[in-house]
This record gives sequence, structure tokens and C-alpha cells, in this order.
Amino acid sequence: MARYFENETGELVPDALSGFARAHADLVAYDPRDGFFTARHSSPARKVGLLSGGGSGHEPLHIGYVGTGMLDGACPGRVFASPHNRQIFRASQAVAGPDGVLHIVKNYTGDRINFGIAAERLADEGILCARVLVDDDLASDSDEISAGRRGTGATMLLEKVLGGAADTGMGLEGLMKLGTAVASRCRTLAAASAAHHSPITGEPAFELLAGELEYGVGIHGERADRTRKRGSMGALVEDMADALLDALCPGPDDPVVALVNGLGSVTSLELYGIFGELGRVLDARHVRLARHLVGDYVTALDMRGFSLTLMVADRDTLGFYDAPVHTPALRW
Repeated sequence: MARYFENETGELVPDALSGFARAHADLVAYDPRDGFFTARHSSPARKVGLLSGGGSGHEPLHIGYVGTGMLDGACPGRVFASPHNRQIFRASQAVAGPDGVLHIVKNYTGDRINFGIAAERLADEGILCARVLVDDDLASDSDEISAGRRGTGATMLLEKVLGGAADTGMGLEGLMKLGTAVASRCRTLAAASAAHHSPITGEPAFELLAGELEYGVGIHGERADRTRKRGSMGALVEDMADALLDALCPGPDDPVVALVNGLGSVTSLELYGIFGELGRVLDARHVRLARHLVGDYVTALDMRGFSLTLMVADRDTLGFYDAPVHTPALRW
């Protein structure tokens, strides 16, 4: 039995996109023929358009971050599926600035292929294009995984930092180098006590026994390499935070930006408790928490889980992160 409110099977995404366009018509424009969103307002100092995209089901990523101070455009695909290269090509044409367009791409095979094809088509049109690859998922950091680390929670942080940088008039090469450097200083780890449910069948993507957790789950419902006993929330957060810090190795003077992110069905009550435990671990390890976000920013339909993302930042990165933003999902 289906769990989602929809008109007919297969109409969940198009109906949602139409509704999103109407709800935020003051901030975004929707091209239903080619299937992409563009920002209605952007800094006149921008020389490079910023474009991202990926499968639906992760809202507010990516369409929720189209607007002043972040993305110039976003291409939503079907649920957990890459947008088509035609979408990406058309959207890139629409948002490209005098110095071209930067693609912010999560590290999944379909996304890499389709953004790559679009980039080749843009080159044929004489439009400059570069790419920043987001590969922050610590759970898929293994020599046995040929595709490399997956792109997850850090995507939103990269979009914010690069948006602030683009508003200064930074050129394409500078933005690419900045994004690549910041991406290398981000890691994410996720855990879930229940999988998301398929919009087609209504069935869970995987089953867990009572008292079990999937430790290192992916945002498309990918199973982790291990299942663990649930235990206390504090012990779980400590293990996750320790793993992230061991991977990033921030120095005593390195500020850190933290994202405590709900994957769809975890309450705010729980997320704030998780953030409190994360702060305790950071304090114990003498890591300076410079900025933080707590809430649903990169979801996985109705997955009952959360992710922790840490980004080691320097002064310039924090400045770009702090720059004004006005999008449907993020404003300051």
C-alpha cells in the first residue's frame, strides 16, 4: 500500500515541482519543458552561474537553494535519479554568466555522466564550464568502491560557500579551485533506524531488526557495510563525530562548520539532542565550532535517520558562508 499522498503513481515529482514553482514564484522560475529552475534575482557582480541538480526526494536539496546568494539554477531528476543531460545543458545555457557556468555535482555515476555530457555540449557552444565534485561520505571511503566516496550532506554547504564567493565576482577557475579545496575538507556520516519507503511499492528499501541501526547509510537507501546495536544516542553521536574528526584532522585553531541533518522522519526534538551531543564531543576534543545548522537540509524521502557533516573552514570560507542568502529553504 502506498504511503505517499499523490494523485497517481508517477505524478509525485511533477506535481511537487509545479507546486514548488507556485509557492516560491517570487524567488524562482520553472521551465516545465526542459525541467529546471532558475533564480529570479542574482547579484549583478556575478560572472559565473552556479548550477547543481540530482534526484528528487532529497528536498530541499537542490531546488530549495536556488536564489540570491546560492544557486542560479537546479535540475531535479526523478526520485533518486540523475537529471537528464538535456536538462543540465538547457539550464546551463540559461544561467551561464560572462565567465561561464560551474556545475556542482554529487559523486554518483549517473550525475557524473549526465553533467559530463552537458559540459561537452556547452564546450561545443563556446560556453565555459567547470565542475566541482562533492564526495564527502565517509562510509563509502574504501578502496573496494571504485566510484569513490558518495556526495551527501556537504553538497548544501558547498553550494552556500560557492554562492557567497560567486557574489564577489570570482571567476570560473577561482570558484572551481575554491570548491575543490572546500570539498576536500568536508566529511559526512549517516545512521538510520529505518529505511525510506518506495513511492512505487510503498515498501521499505531494507529491513532492520528491533534495536538495530544501519551505520553509514546512503541518501538513496544504500545499505552500510555494517549494522550495529542501537545503544544510546550519545554513544552513537560520539562514534560518528570521532570518525569524522579522525578523517579531517582539524588543528586546534581550525574552525569547523557542523550540519546536523535529518533524513526525512527524525523529529526536531531528536535533532537538537543530537546537536547537543555533537557539541559535547567537539568541546572534549578542543575543536572550535564556528557555525552550525540543525534541521532537514538533505533528506532521503521518509528515511528515519540523520547525518552529521563537518567542514573545516578558514577565514575566507567562513566569510563566504556568512554572506547574505535568500532562497526558498535558506535565508540570512
